[in-house]
Amino acid sequence: MTGPPTLPLHRLNFDPPGPPGPVALPDGSRAWLVSRYADVRKVLTDSRFGRARLHAPDAPSLTGESGLVGSLDLMFNQDGEDHLRLRRTLRRAFTPRAVARWRPWVASIVEQRLDQLADREPPVDLVAGFTLPLPIDVISRLMGLDALSRERLRHWSEYAFSDGSHPKEEMETALTEFAAFGAALLAERRSAPGNDLTSTLVRAADDEGGVPEGQLVDLVCGLVVGGHDSTMTMLGNSLLHLLGERPDCWQRLGEDEEAAGAVAERLLHLIPLGDDRGSARHAAVDTEVGGVTIPAGSVVLADCGMANRDPDVFPPRQLDDLFAPLAAPTLSFGAGPHYCLGAWLARLELQLSLHRIAARFPGLRLAQPAEEIEWRRGSTSRSPQRITVTW
Repeated sequence: MTGPPTLPLHRLNFDPPGPPGPVALPDGSRAWLVSRYADVRKVLTDSRFGRARLHAPDAPSLTGESGLVGSLDLMFNQDGEDHLRLRRTLRRAFTPRAVARWRPWVASIVEQRLDQLADREPPVDLVAGFTLPLPIDVISRLMGLDALSRERLRHWSEYAFSDGSHPKEEMETALTEFAAFGAALLAERRSAPGNDLTSTLVRAADDEGGVPEGQLVDLVCGLVVGGHDSTMTMLGNSLLHLLGERPDCWQRLGEDEEAAGAVAERLLHLIPLGDDRGSARHAAVDTEVGGVTIPAGSVVLADCGMANRDPDVFPPRQLDDLFAPLAAPTLSFGAGPHYCLGAWLARLELQLSLHRIAARFPGLRLAQPAEEIEWRRGSTSRSPQRITVTW
């Protein structure tokens, strides 16, 4: 899909955050924009602001919530006990301690991809050779997917995270195929369980009881595409930013893994996954936020990008120091009951990738002007189609 030129994500312009106020949605209906750090945290953590009502038949149209993201069975669109039941099936698998146990094999996948990159004659495409295949390899090993499934993941993810610009029939066909894949994967693990995460989910769902099959299918599909698409986007955008605008950081990234972790956290904080400027919620009752009463029934857009730049929390003078610790927890992974369960895995992949690629390729540099890079469109996330590099 083509469209007008767009700025790199780290150059998106964010207005200064302010008190909650009314804004217009794509269908012309009204919503409330919440943008200050404390206000966004309140909306994301307060149970009076939920997700399920956003997809009721009479709900307004929300941009970026088509495809799998708009499914009523998706865990992200559940509230209360339905949401907790699904979340309990996953929670143990993604604790910091559990993810730390994955570090050796994630590191080995990073090294394998860098070995293959080193064997090629530069210039090379960093997306095709590293930022795309790496997270697919990681999520495939974690979920226990075969090689054929990996080849189809990118196709399904484009529709699962569609921005609504894909033809309706194409969307329906792709999502039906994807759901059938998820159902077949679950059935296979029920009959022949293994040590992969899919088998763990099946066992946990059986132990929990009462998990509808449609919700379990969407849970698996969401993990499969979400587990690689967001990491691919974060890694590609981060490398473009570092190579294009912060080459002064490259040497220290390769020398110090702990410093690479600080840079990863800062880049996760500053570079959004896409153009979507608000995580939507529905107000169940009249609720005061930041001195303003948001009426019951309102759609509320919690803008994490603006909140992550709130000068009262994150001093502007620190924004340029990528190695400085954040003054407060980032909202890039959300907060509250819908906090991203994959946050620790994303941090691990980004830290290891930035550290090891800088160590292996200390002379890595862009082989094309950053302004000429084409961006992947049609999805709620946005990243470079190609990043041509040399060394």
